[in-house]
Amino acid sequence: MISTCRPHVRWTAGMMLALVVASAAHADTVALKANLQPSSEVPPRVSKGHGVVDATFDTDTHVLVWTATYAELSGPVTMAHFHGPAPVGQNANVQVPIDKKSLASPMKGQATLTEQQVSDLMTGQWYFNIHTQENPTGEIRGQMMPAN
Repeated sequence: MISTCRPHVRWTAGMMLALVVASAAHADTVALKANLQPSSEVPPRVSKGHGVVDATFDTDTHVLVWTATYAELSGPVTMAHFHGPAPVGQNANVQVPIDKKSLASPMKGQATLTEQQVSDLMTGQWYFNIHTQENPTGEIRGQMMPAN
């Protein structure tokens, strides 16, 4: 009798394992990147400034985590933001401001996004820009895109 139950026990255990694996929530992490350049500003700027934003977005928690680095700007950073929705070549409203205490390179931070912000970010409609006193509307800018 035990030998006839074993296939049933194995089948039941296998099905339970399959159900647990199938029901476990697996969040995807999306890597994003922006190359920050003065030529990407609207209108374009003349500057030696450059930078990069490396970010990850967790599709389960909607948390965006970023590190922005920059160099050779015309002066100290006065502001930095994620903007959207806007394609390359257009300006848009601030979506996520960077805390004024976090403006030194590397800038690090995180924010939980709304459903609309997620949609705009994931369709390439967000950009990041860095402002200086000499360039109060932005000195360097880059569109947030998938990193791969």
